[in-house]
Amino acid sequence: MSNVLKILINLLKKDQRLIVDGNLAKNKIIELALQLDKELLKLLLSSPEIKKVFFQEVEGILVFDKIKFQNFISNKQFLPDSFTKYKNKIGLASDGQYFTDSREVVLVWPYKDCILEGGQTKEDAKRNEIFWNETLAPDEIDRLLTPKVFTNFQKYEVGKVVPISDVSLNDNLIIKGNNLLSLYSLKEKYQGKIKLVYIDPPYNPDSKSNTFVYNNGFNESTWLTFMKNRLEVAKKLLSPDGCLIVAIDKNEQSELTVLLKELFRGYEIHVITIVHNPRGTQSKPFSYIHEYAIFVVPKDKEVISERKVGVEWQDFVISSNNVSNNLRTTNNNCFYPIIVENEKVVGFGEVLGEKEHPEKSIIEKDNKLYVWPIDEKGIERRWRYTRKSVENEKERLRMNKKKNKIECKKTSETYKTVWYEKGRYDAGSGGTTIIKNLVPDNNFSFPKSLWNVYDCLYAVVGNDKNAIILDFFGGSGTTAHAALELNRQDGGSRKFIICEQMDYIENVTKERIRKVCEIDNKGSFVYCELAEFNQEFVNQIQEAKNTVELWKIWEKMKRMAFLSYRIEPKDIDNSKQEFEELSFTNQQKFLISLLDKNLLYVPYWDMEDKSYEISEEVKELNKQFYSEK
Repeated sequence: MSNVLKILINLLKKDQRLIVDGNLAKNKIIELALQLDKELLKLLLSSPEIKKVFFQEVEGILVFDKIKFQNFISNKQFLPDSFTKYKNKIGLASDGQYFTDSREVVLVWPYKDCILEGGQTKEDAKRNEIFWNETLAPDEIDRLLTPKVFTNFQKYEVGKVVPISDVSLNDNLIIKGNNLLSLYSLKEKYQGKIKLVYIDPPYNPDSKSNTFVYNNGFNESTWLTFMKNRLEVAKKLLSPDGCLIVAIDKNEQSELTVLLKELFRGYEIHVITIVHNPRGTQSKPFSYIHEYAIFVVPKDKEVISERKVGVEWQDFVISSNNVSNNLRTTNNNCFYPIIVENEKVVGFGEVLGEKEHPEKSIIEKDNKLYVWPIDEKGIERRWRYTRKSVENEKERLRMNKKKNKIECKKTSETYKTVWYEKGRYDAGSGGTTIIKNLVPDNNFSFPKSLWNVYDCLYAVVGNDKNAIILDFFGGSGTTAHAALELNRQDGGSRKFIICEQMDYIENVTKERIRKVCEIDNKGSFVYCELAEFNQEFVNQIQEAKNTVELWKIWEKMKRMAFLSYRIEPKDIDNSKQEFEELSFTNQQKFLISLLDKNLLYVPYWDMEDKSYEISEEVKELNKQFYSEK
């Protein structure tokens, strides 16, 4: 084996994809092998010794034994470390196989849905996804994604706490907890009901500002998988005419667009550029001033409204440098008189025959003015709209006495693909300043401009006053604020649902929306949290300061936590000395690996289990929530 091992290591080092921080990466090798990666197979076949060990000939066809190869790579002799040796020694195995390499597994969790993000409650808690490098069987995954219990309910009306007796579709929701599990819980009630999903996910830049800091060796694939899992369930929540908008910057825009094209078949993908930082960044060689909003819109459905603009009056006679475009002869149906009384448009006359001509541009009759589209030179032009379609435009027209012209009020226009309006989309004046005025004590350095999000929302739900809007990267609550602002301006009853897992949801996000409701003296929302169980132990492990604290947590875990059925607690007790020889990071990682990941949060179907200590009041609220569809 030693000769094969040496040959294989030297062979794999030729593939730069398999090297992370100068070392071969076991997980990446196994990942590509299980995918039957073409380049990896060609590399393995290039060595007669390796070909003989891992390939079998079946009726003239070479078959790669990927299970044998996986076992070989996973063996502790292949790039061993103290953590692997210790974990293997204490018997985390089933039927002679280490459970992290079990054949029954189809999903490697950190790379397939990055559940480790669910344990992150502080922005500075940067962790490597190896904390969560577990594998789950299909039936376990199904159980993991079942609806969860909501707890710690609070209801606010116009900024004040009020008693809560139910949670219905008429409520705005702010949910604290892992967004993947929140989405699967919301799916029970909201599937097919969400008109707009607007999200502003972690941007994943290659810099210190990256909030998506897991294993940098697999950062790209981890980020895409992280997004894929959440987008898949979000799609199920969308109504038939529902849309998705994703805010993103240059770092992942192209990759995300490809992913969206794959996931959202039957949808159009439009990439809008928004100038959100006109001062520019300090980056080199280019100073970036923009980011993107990717609109995912169902095909063959007119769901994007016209852009709302400030009131602007324009000549109702078509103006064009190309004379042939605005003459009466181009469309005689646009040649008719507009009737004005006391400078107000009150009606429209009939279209003249092509060979008929009015005496002059304005004719007075019965104390009314009949205004024709004839210019000062006597040339017959045309109105903007045909006589057949103009009836509904009467309120948008006026007679400008000074100019002696009919003018049309311009209040909307088709959206351009580049959004730039001085100050409106600026994340400084439109984002940071607004939040600080509402919640002075916050750490958001560059939040979205309220009007950036407002205009995105307006594009989809501007004409739907009863729409439900979902944001599962809630952040500081800009989406909820924008939804409330939309309602304030047009009297709408749109509802928002935002999900956020960081602790700041309690003192920033919730407080911001409470203040908005209080200032406007209108609006309400329900705040709740996913009910934690094993997640509480994860939090304690990650907050521990030393090995002594970790061992005390282990003692508590033995009594109260749901542990993986594959482990025997006494084996861990008997190996305390070896546990203490591990690095502190590996000690944390190891204890987290012992927890049953299906029970990070309390399953709704197990709510009656006394082990979870769910109150009768909370049970009743959950029953009401899940019963209403």
